[in-house]
Amino acid sequence: MYNIIIYAYLLGVAIYSLFNEKVKKMWRGERDAFNVLREKVEPGARYVWFHAASLGEFEQGRPLMEQLKRDHPELKILLTFFSPSGYEVRKDYKGADIICYLPLDTIRNARRFLRLIRPEMAFFIKYEFWYNYLHILKHRKVPTYSVSSIFRDGQVFFRWYGRQYSRVLKCFTHFYVQNEKSRELLAGIGIDCVTVVGDSRFDRVLQIKEAAKQLKVVEDFLEERGKRREERGERREERENSNTKVFVAGSSWPPDEDIFIRYFKEHPDWKLIIAPHVIGEDHLQQIITKFGDRKVVRYTQAEQSPLLSEEQGEALIVDCFGLLSSIYRYATVSYVGGGFGVSIHNTLEAAVWGCPVIFGPENKKFQEAQGLKACGGGFEIKGYDDFAQLMDRFESDEAFLNDAGHKAGAYVESLAGATEKILNDVEL
Repeated sequence: MYNIIIYAYLLGVAIYSLFNEKVKKMWRGERDAFNVLREKVEPGARYVWFHAASLGEFEQGRPLMEQLKRDHPELKILLTFFSPSGYEVRKDYKGADIICYLPLDTIRNARRFLRLIRPEMAFFIKYEFWYNYLHILKHRKVPTYSVSSIFRDGQVFFRWYGRQYSRVLKCFTHFYVQNEKSRELLAGIGIDCVTVVGDSRFDRVLQIKEAAKQLKVVEDFLEERGKRREERGERREERENSNTKVFVAGSSWPPDEDIFIRYFKEHPDWKLIIAPHVIGEDHLQQIITKFGDRKVVRYTQAEQSPLLSEEQGEALIVDCFGLLSSIYRYATVSYVGGGFGVSIHNTLEAAVWGCPVIFGPENKKFQEAQGLKACGGGFEIKGYDDFAQLMDRFESDEAFLNDAGHKAGAYVESLAGATEKILNDVEL
């Protein structure tokens, strides 16, 4: 049945690729993967295979790949992606020796792929459970690990109709899961080769923090009118004596923007930085229109023409990619968007800087959001009134603000270390 579904999916992708550019890239990439492998695989080299569905899973696997490369430079890393949103962004990643799409999980593809690579071990990140690849890896006695995986009651493996498919999980040598609930669920279907290590994303956001950029445009925007600081690039803890309060909204969508823009139009003593999830001209103009006659500055325009004190404005819109994780360093309070749509975006990138994190109600599936709420570093809002009440308290109660920020940062620090735990346990 599984293979019938896969071939039906293959046909559907082939047809859909005629009408959708993203699907076309995936279709072509999967077909070209064997050419890439034949060209780049070095005979006799020792390969470790990492597979990530998309960009988020890549970020979870990245600390493992980089630590493995530092500790064992004699090993080569093959990195595969399923989705164009991962491959297209990270196809030039220097931490892997070969990067390509994963050919679709047919028996023939899996055999050809593994015959070309002959990996010494394989790491599947979070949710990847490809039936044919995993069974052939097991048959070839290749140690295979599921890392940063997390399981929930509703998944097919734990339903009566999914018990046959759940056998695929027994192909793994070991599971390194995020929480105790995942271990219990796996034990319930007879899988005991499980260790709770946490989520390697905590390691990754700490790496990102260490590599954060100093952003002159942001620092110019945050300068008090008529003044310039003598030193650029100061960290958040060195700015605590400043009177400037900074609200950073990351990955925002229109429903998020309706809430916080309304509030800050009435509180001009705050500086507002918005890094929207969708950076398209229509969306950017929608944001600007919501400010009415208030002065708004666009990041790329300020980059080309240095900001004058009288031109600084009250809001900075980040209309380019790749800066958000560094921008959070300037936040007094942060907001992570998506919680009034399908789901929230990355809360850890904000929390790692030791500032309170606010998000909307669609956060239940995210363990880190639940952890931030439980420790007092994250705050869920259901609408404007919740947001205004919370921001008023942050503004009037400095002890509450500082305590919430400290708890957010401490939460991230306390859960780091999954990478080291996994690599110390794996037999290389």
